[in-house]
Amino acid sequence: MDLPLTLLTTIAVMLVAVYLFITEKLRVDVVALLVMTALLVLGVLSVPEALSGFSNQATVMVACMFVLSGALKANGALVAIGELLSRIRWRWLFLLVMLGLVVSVAAFINNTATVAVFLPLVLVATAANGWAPSKFLIPLSYISQTAGVCTLIGTSTNLLVDSMARDAAGVGFTIFEFAPLGIIFVGICSVYLLTVGWWILPNRGTPNPGETEHVGRFIAELVVPADTPVIGTSPRKVLPDSADDVELLEVLRNGVAQRDPDVTIQAGDRLLLRGLWPRIEAARKAMKCKFDRVPKAPDRAPPPVTEGDEGDKPKESDAVRRDERLHVEAMVAPGSHLIGRTLHGMRFAHTYRARVQGIHRRQLAIRVPLDRVPLSVGDVLMLDAPVDAIDALRADPGMIVLGERAQERVAPKRAIVSALIMFAAIGVAALGWLPIVASALVGCLALVALRLMTPDEAYESIDWQVILLLAGIIPLGIALQKTGGANMVAELLLNFLGPYGPLATLAAIYLMTSVLTEVMSNNASAVLVVPIALATAESMGVDAKPLLIAVAFAASTSFATPISYQTNTMVYTAGGYRFSDFVKVGMPLNVIFWISAIILIPRFFPFYP
Repeated sequence: MDLPLTLLTTIAVMLVAVYLFITEKLRVDVVALLVMTALLVLGVLSVPEALSGFSNQATVMVACMFVLSGALKANGALVAIGELLSRIRWRWLFLLVMLGLVVSVAAFINNTATVAVFLPLVLVATAANGWAPSKFLIPLSYISQTAGVCTLIGTSTNLLVDSMARDAAGVGFTIFEFAPLGIIFVGICSVYLLTVGWWILPNRGTPNPGETEHVGRFIAELVVPADTPVIGTSPRKVLPDSADDVELLEVLRNGVAQRDPDVTIQAGDRLLLRGLWPRIEAARKAMKCKFDRVPKAPDRAPPPVTEGDEGDKPKESDAVRRDERLHVEAMVAPGSHLIGRTLHGMRFAHTYRARVQGIHRRQLAIRVPLDRVPLSVGDVLMLDAPVDAIDALRADPGMIVLGERAQERVAPKRAIVSALIMFAAIGVAALGWLPIVASALVGCLALVALRLMTPDEAYESIDWQVILLLAGIIPLGIALQKTGGANMVAELLLNFLGPYGPLATLAAIYLMTSVLTEVMSNNASAVLVVPIALATAESMGVDAKPLLIAVAFAASTSFATPISYQTNTMVYTAGGYRFSDFVKVGMPLNVIFWISAIILIPRFFPFYP
């Protein structure tokens, strides 16, 4: 069969994109923009078609939802809800209440923001009660994903599927059209996590008292001073005998790893060590090595004291408090401005007045100085910082403070008004008074007009990586439809599954989307499969909604790998999980959801209305 050149070009671009998504050689937003540019330059799409992702309803709506969710988080509304967890002392009740609270929030608010708020609270509560965090963090991620399928605005994937279907076939969904089926899936997920899942969930240990901030094995960089006894020793003998479970990864000299077997330690060398933080500290003290010097805080002149103001003079204890230093653990959040940047490149130490002493990440193959390591989502930074620098760390939307866990105070009036605006935007759209994009835009403008958020805070609350991913990958779906690629795959599906009816096709569509989502971006997998679902439905003469629901649900619930969804990556690091833990716990749930979708979707969305 002779295929048109444009179709062959589209397939080639798609295969390269899938490879880059799976291997993570480039960030997903960069891959999406490369796809858009390639399709434009190679003549597959016109300029308006290639740039249509930026004006797409899904892209604009997702940006609005980030802002509306960001206002709730910034004003403490989510913290107020999450603090209920700290009062519970029974594990089963704690898990049950956590699931309920997360469902009530994540159905309307971006699930990464929801997990970012609940994650530190769960860590604090588990440490206080002597529970293993690993028994609760995977459920936190899974239930936040499942809750997102309950409403059209619950995840960016739902909005993307709806937008693509409206543009291509005039088929769309209302805000709560997902709800009846989504609630059943939430129930299935909750029962699984409370029963079978609870027994499968790993116990990765309970934090020791006083060490609850340490999330796992770190890589630290030590400086060898001139007066240390390790000078002249070989790398094999540099660690003291008492340094249990601490490994020397590299000896760096002028930033270059020393691989000569006869090399000896010299003053000024840097040692990369890997291990649990307390043991790294013990080894450092035994070797008399040092961390890099931490920048001093800028001098602050005391305020002038006028007559009668003696009571406002700074107390000596306040000065001592300002000089106190803390070890703080901060996680790189999804969409963070830190992603892809190095500590040296962003002048981290001077910006935050804190020195990164160690990095904990899911892939521990760090062989270069820590300030040259590009940061990624889920990295946990061990910071040495003064007390008065902690507020700046907490206020930065790109980081989630885990170790120094004091929470933001709730501003009740601002939180209530922010919540009212959020629900008013949803209600206006649900009643059909305004299109959902228009009501969301009005809500965002109301937040700024009422000074519940500054314009800068609104911009910072948007995960621009997701926005660029959507804007860049949507043109690939247009190209698949325009060149006939979607129809070609639909014909192949019909040839194999046509004799077995639409139910078999729905099962195949769900399975295809689920597998793709486990190894690449959920939005990218939806873009690839939605055109196929639409073409298949048209060829079979059935309603497209059941197949579109299958795509939305499969792409929004990704449980089997820690890299398949941002919330999985966040809890993977914080819970000290292994890759296999997600396979053991998530794969059965994926299968249960697949079987449930085959049975339930046609009951709520018939093939022949």
